[in-house]
Amino acid sequence: MYLIVIAWLYVTLMMAVAEATNTTGTVLGAIVTFVLYGLLPMGIVVYIMGTPSRKRAIKQREQAEQAAWDAEQAALRAAQADSAAPDAGGETPAAAEDGGVAPVRKEP
Repeated sequence: MYLIVIAWLYVTLMMAVAEATNTTGTVLGAIVTFVLYGLLPMGIVVYIMGTPSRKRAIKQREQAEQAAWDAEQAALRAAQADSAAPDAGGETPAAAEDGGVAPVRKEP
């Protein structure tokens, strides 16, 4: 693909040189010729032809981020499982105590 782009840019560069060196041509006309016939169309072609590789790169980055997130979640689950291990003896937890703090009210 890049060979075609390089060849077309060479052709348009030669067109611009011919425009600039012609007796009725101008340097401004040569610049416009090179930009409008060479750079602009080839920029569009390279962008369109590069779309599949950009999509592949985005997909690989998303997969790497998903794998990192999955590993983080697995580590969190493992840490939570370890914190629940002391209660794994099968004994019931103690009941809540009533009235641990006396209520405060105004004196009449």
